[in-house]
Formats: sequence, structure tokens, C-alpha cells
Amino acid sequence: MADQTAAPTAAPKLITLTIEGRPVSVPEGTSILEAAKHAGVLIPHYCYHPGLPVAGVCRMCLVEVEKFPKLAPSCATSVGEGQVVHVHSEKALEARKGVLEMLLINHPLDCPICDQSGECELQDYTFQEGRAESRYLEPKRFNPVEDFGGDVVYVTNRCILCTRCVRFMDDVAQEPVLNVSERGDRAVIGKFPGQDLTHAWASNVVDLCPVGALLSKDFLNKARAWELDRTASICPNCTQGCNAVLETRDDVVVRMRPRANADVNQFYLCDEGRLNYRWIERRDRIERARVRGTTAAEWELAMSTAATLLAGKRAFVLASPMLSNEALFLLGRLVERTGGAGAFTVATGPEAPLPGVPDLALRRDRAANVAGAEQFGFARSDSPLDGLRAGDVLIVADEELAGRDVRLPDDLGGLIVIGTVLPAWARDPDVVIPVTNFAEEEGTFTNLRGRVQRFMQAKAAPALARPAWYAVGDVLHALGDDSSFYTASGVFDAIALAHPDFAGLSYDALGLRGLPVLSAAQLAADTTTTGAAR
Repeated sequence: MADQTAAPTAAPKLITLTIEGRPVSVPEGTSILEAAKHAGVLIPHYCYHPGLPVAGVCRMCLVEVEKFPKLAPSCATSVGEGQVVHVHSEKALEARKGVLEMLLINHPLDCPICDQSGECELQDYTFQEGRAESRYLEPKRFNPVEDFGGDVVYVTNRCILCTRCVRFMDDVAQEPVLNVSERGDRAVIGKFPGQDLTHAWASNVVDLCPVGALLSKDFLNKARAWELDRTASICPNCTQGCNAVLETRDDVVVRMRPRANADVNQFYLCDEGRLNYRWIERRDRIERARVRGTTAAEWELAMSTAATLLAGKRAFVLASPMLSNEALFLLGRLVERTGGAGAFTVATGPEAPLPGVPDLALRRDRAANVAGAEQFGFARSDSPLDGLRAGDVLIVADEELAGRDVRLPDDLGGLIVIGTVLPAWARDPDVVIPVTNFAEEEGTFTNLRGRVQRFMQAKAAPALARPAWYAVGDVLHALGDDSSFYTASGVFDAIALAHPDFAGLSYDALGLRGLPVLSAAQLAADTTTTGAAR
């Protein structure tokens, strides 16, 4: 029998060099540009992106390497043992100043009206290393704005031809749509005849563009970069769990963008995920607690009424797979305490993979925490209310069952709504408890591969709404449970103690990149075996 023992992976050979007087050791084959990052030195660049093939066309990353006959493009030059690299030498600075002057010859002074203003790399590097004044007196070239389809508009005059967008569509999306049309000073980014940027991941070209040439129609003229507050979060729109940044202006979510995580989504976010955020700002939110017969009630009265309603009865929890692990864990406790049951349902849609990135796709299940709901004992069902028995108290945990004709049985023992909005079929509940959505609280989701990831609070909750875990914890306390929870991290610590899969995990350990639960390998195997692209 052949030896099945896996051979240990050999450590990569390290190359030591000096960049701006700082010694640094990096794996063999690393580019000088990436090595400089390890040394804390940012080499200006435009065409280079770590998620794309190297092109070396912008010539902005030129550096001086001792014993080299001429300046070297740091993005396309591998490190060598003993190299001495000068990023800010007079020769390198003068070369980059010339590149910037060339780029600005036909670049319009659109900064006051450009959506990229404030986060534009052309602005940054011109201020840092460019000429103080222009020597160009002739009229600038002008081209009209072009609709590229999907969510993308192309402002030709601002384009610096870095070709990031072309390489993304060719090599990552693997759907060639864009090209460099014409030549010389007439060159622009063009589309192939009959093609548009309608690929499910096409809007990533907006994030990749280092200037304001490719813009999002959705974000056009909404806000300036310096007006935005940015918060690390997780895209809630499918089970992939892409890392994202929620951007808010005046406490309103105006944009969602990708946040890099090599283990989940690399640098990308699908169009469905980034554009499906308006529900966060719904105008029909529940803002105050209520009990039957009142328009508003004190929080404590709602808790005691819910506890009285549940006393001696079986709870059936209709849970949303958009709830956090913390809320689902406490709902699971509530189910156990009353001897009840819980179920959830998931909206589905076609899967849309990003071919150039392994295991990255807009998943079939369009909710963030399907894996978490299953881990905490909730049964997945297309008819989640089928398990409801006579005399049960139905707890609707932020699930609307939108688009369904729901008829509740006459022998229901009670109805408690713990949610952000009131379902159309539950207009006369016994108790209503307002809670926050994921953008208004912190917590964790578990993605389809069993990776637990944190999301942070990006905006204030409306009126008197509180986090779902807080509300369920108060209901448990009113029922006589001796545990009290005051923070989401405290609930997560309780999860780590109660569930072996979460053993050893904590908010500090998760950081902002997440960690897999102990059963992650089994979760991945189950998904592959069943073919359920969740």
C-alpha cells in the first residue's frame, strides 16, 4: 500500500533586500512593489492590482535599483538577493513626475464634480509627486460620456488607460467585453460590438478604476468621499459571506463596496450584493414595542406580556436566515426552554460564479446565515409553518414570508413579532418587539463554508429598536432564565461555551477576517455532496 502520509510543505525561499534603507525578507518571486508594502513603503502605481495579471503599462511604479542600467517597473520586477531599491531617489521622482504630466495633458479638471474626488489616486499622486503647475496651454481632447451597460458609465476624458477593467473582464470574469480601441493619443476603452457590462460581477470595474473614468450609476452624484462614514461589514445577500464596507451619509446607507479577504471573496463583490441595500432603509420599520390594544408600550411591559403568553405553552419560532448567530442562538434557547420547534425558509435565485476566482459565486441561497440557522437547530423548509401545532405560540423572528398567502390557524396560542417590519399577514399580534437589522447592530454570520465572520454597526437604530439578540435575551430573562447578556460579544462567548463547533472562538480571535468553525470541513463536504449551492 502506498504511503498516504502527506509530505510537509516546504517553506518558501526568502529573499532579503533593502528598500528605502529598510531591510525586508519576502518569498522568492515577489515583486518589488509588493515587497515594498512589507517594508511600509507605498510605491505609486495605476495599472497594477494584486488580483489582476501584471500589465506594466502605466510606468508609474518606476524605481531605481542599484546596478540596474535603467529604472525598473516595480510591479513587473521580481526581488533579488541583496538588491538595494530607491523609491524616492531624484531619478525615480523625476520619471514619475513626467508620467503624471503626460496623464494630465488631456485629463479634465473635473475634480469638483467627479464622484471619485477624495479617493482618486491621480489626485493623490499628483499632490504627492506631480508638478506644481501645468506647462500645457493647448486645448484638451474631449470625448462624450458612454453608457457601458449594467451599472457602469464610462467618462472617457478621465481615463488613464491603466486597463484594469479590460483585464478584469478578460481574466477574472472571463467574459471579454472591453478592449483598448484606437491607438496613441486617441486610445480609449471600448466595448466589443453588441456587448455590455451585464455580467453578474461587472461592477467590480468601478472599484478597480483608480480614477473617475468608470462610475456607478447607482452612486452617481450621491455623496462626496469625505462625507461618508465607512464600516466593516458582511454582504447579507447570499451565503458566500463576502466581506464588504457599508458607507453611510447622515446615517443613511448609500453604497456597499467589497472589502478584501483572500479566504472568502478576494477583492470582489457581485452586482446583486452591492446594489441590494435599499431594504436597509425601509420606511415601514417597527419603531416602538406594542402589546395588543395599544399603539405603544414600555419595553418591560412587552417583555412581561411575551413571557406571560409563553408560560406553559410551546413556542414555534419562524426565524429569518438573515439574523445573526447571536440572535439565532438565543432563539434556539427559547425553543429548548419551551419544548418547541423552529423553522426557516430561504429565497433562492440562480448561481453566478466568478470564473477567475476559485469558490467565489453569488450563491443560490439569498440570505447570509443559512448555515448558522441550521447549526442552531432550525429546520429548513419551503413551508416553514407546517410544524405549527394547536395551542403553539408563534414567534415571528424578522421573517415576512413576502409574496406568500399566509393564513394562521384559529387555534394559535399567541403571536409575537420580533422584527424590523410587521408582516402583512400578522397585523394583529399579541406583542410586537422592534429590533435592528444587520447594519444597525454588530454580530456574526456563518457562511456556506462554515466561516464565522463579524459585522459591525454602521448606523443608528430607528427610535427604540434594539438588537434581536438583546430582545430575545430579555424575553428569556422574563421567562426566568438566569443568564443576562449586555453585548453581542458576551452572547458569542456563550455560544463558544455551549456549541463544540464554536469552541475557542471569540470576537478578538475572529478579527475582521473571520475563522472557520470546527465542523467547517464537514459543511463544505455536505454542500459539495448534495450539490446545494448555498
